[in-house]
Order: sequence, then C-alpha cells, then structure tokens
Amino acid sequence: MGALTTHVLDTTRGGPAAGLRVELWRLGDDVAAAPLADFVTNDDGRAHGPLCEGEAFIAGSYELIFHVGAYFADSGATRVFLDRVPVRFTVDRPDEHYHVPLLVSPFAYSSYRGS
Repeated sequence: MGALTTHVLDTTRGGPAAGLRVELWRLGDDVAAAPLADFVTNDDGRAHGPLCEGEAFIAGSYELIFHVGAYFADSGATRVFLDRVPVRFTVDRPDEHYHVPLLVSPFAYSSYRGS
C-alpha cells in the first residue's frame, strides 16, 4: 500500500523542526486544488502518521506548503527571508511510499524524494 510522509529538519539548529505547520493539497488539471491535510510537526519534525495513504493516495500532482516563516519567527529568529515553502511533486506510482523531506533555514531550503 502506498503512502505519503514528510519530515522537516531545521538546519540552523541541526535537529527536527517541531511545531511547524504543513498543508497538503492535491492539485488538479481541470478542477480546483483540494486540501487533504493540515497539521503541525511533532517533536521529531514529522506528522503523527502518513499524510495520505491507501485508496486516497492516487496518481497526480500534490503540493506540500511548509509555513517556515512563522516557525522561525516563533523560534526567535531576528531575520527571516522565507515565508512559505511550496514543494510540488508528482505521484506516478501510488502503490509506492513517497517521503518528501524538507531541510530548511530562515534563508534557504532543500527537498528531495526520500525513502
């Protein structure tokens, strides 16, 4: 069974980004985008379970929106360049596990398809 997970690491602290808001949207070509999940990361920088899985996890385009500006402002950062980080990706094999990590600082980010 396929599933989608994510993990956020705060590269300024060298650890998980706990308390960071994340939204998941399914994007459609002919229909409006649909919200699928809205959560705050736990102490390990993760959601408490898969963001989408099973029959709800279908082929198509998705977007994760990481609210990093608010996270860093709440963490005491005096300067923050990034506000929201959108990561758009395509699921072509929904029977597989898709893991989308985000490594982030107030000024830069990186993402990839993890395992």
